[in-house]
Amino acid sequence: MDIILVFSALILLILLGIPVAFSMGIATLIAFSLHDSWSMIVVIAQRMYSGSTSFVLLAIPFYILSGLLMNDGGLTKRILRSAEMLVGRVPGGLGHVNILVSMLFSGMSGSSVADASGMGVVEMEMMEKGGYDKKFSAAITAASATIGPIIPPSIPFVIYGALTGVSVGKLFMAGLIPGAFMGLALMVTVYILAIRRSYPRSQNRYNKKELFLGFLNALIPFGSFFIIIGGISFGIFTPTEAAIVACVYGLLIGFLLYKDMTLKKLPAILKETIRSSIRVIFIIAVAAAYAYALTIMRVPQRLSTALVSVAERPWLFLISVNALLLLLGCFMETISIMTLVVPIFLPIIQAIGIDPIHFGVLMTLNLMIGQLTPPMGVCLYSVASITNLTIKEILSELWPYLLALFVVLLIITFVPSIVLFLPNLMS
Repeated sequence: MDIILVFSALILLILLGIPVAFSMGIATLIAFSLHDSWSMIVVIAQRMYSGSTSFVLLAIPFYILSGLLMNDGGLTKRILRSAEMLVGRVPGGLGHVNILVSMLFSGMSGSSVADASGMGVVEMEMMEKGGYDKKFSAAITAASATIGPIIPPSIPFVIYGALTGVSVGKLFMAGLIPGAFMGLALMVTVYILAIRRSYPRSQNRYNKKELFLGFLNALIPFGSFFIIIGGISFGIFTPTEAAIVACVYGLLIGFLLYKDMTLKKLPAILKETIRSSIRVIFIIAVAAAYAYALTIMRVPQRLSTALVSVAERPWLFLISVNALLLLLGCFMETISIMTLVVPIFLPIIQAIGIDPIHFGVLMTLNLMIGQLTPPMGVCLYSVASITNLTIKEILSELWPYLLALFVVLLIITFVPSIVLFLPNLMS
């Protein structure tokens, strides 16, 4: 009964529109009161402090800052131009450009919302000028933005690593192949739709010199990705240190090479970094106290007992988890879900032999799909607010891409070697 009361209170508070962090805090206090644990109330502050001061969490503000610096420093414009030269002449060319840019931009920001609301504006304007339907442009922009947190760097991977103690570097490596699969699946979908609807393709032709310069323009911004992945893989620096180096790289390129970055832009960039970071870290801090409250109520042990029959078949357990996460993704945002369910599921997956790296990628992909589904689909709402389209209009175009992402989700669910191949090479 106590578990039902606490979870019901949490869900009711969220539905009433109270921010998730405050909802979890109130639910934590209810749990303490139900178990006569007021003498241990100081533990809440201790858990919040310890949960939000992990060294690995320092990476979050620096990855946010890195993406903003590179977006405002002119690097993303060069990536867009280079992607158009590479795949613009394929049927549905600008749709492929949209996806490819999202894959490349993810190596700088690690955030799907940053991709949808930042590069998304430029991508959709480009597609509309190229003769593409507005709803089609909005749907592919929202869908491709979900690749960001799968291809490293990834803010959700950093949070999952902090919650579980799993190597963030290995999580980054684990996301590379699934992220490429996501991009390929979306490109196949665009190709089929473009042929059926006779969408235009780019008629621009480029000589060898222009192609070479386009390659260099893409390679320089993409250097951030090589710094992060190469540095972590070869043990040169930690994921947190890699984020700091990526920020320095973005500043140097923006100020000295492209000269699109100015001192006037820095205060707004730093302000947005602080706002975004505080929101994320505060949720993590409260979630640490909430996780302790769940421990007091013996939720992990009770859930483990309830799932024994399912856990005996790992594939059935993973299907059940997929269904649960997809459902939660319809009502809550990614970080909140992750901080809520990871402490519950971690002991179960360890007990039944599921690799926590595989589970982390699986969870993140589930939650990215949730960002495309109402009523809490943040990517969906970001694109809708930019385009002034209704959610219904975007969803009417979005379902083929959701289907493609579901196929990728099923593949990595039942073929864990796809996820674990690169992390095992690191070992």
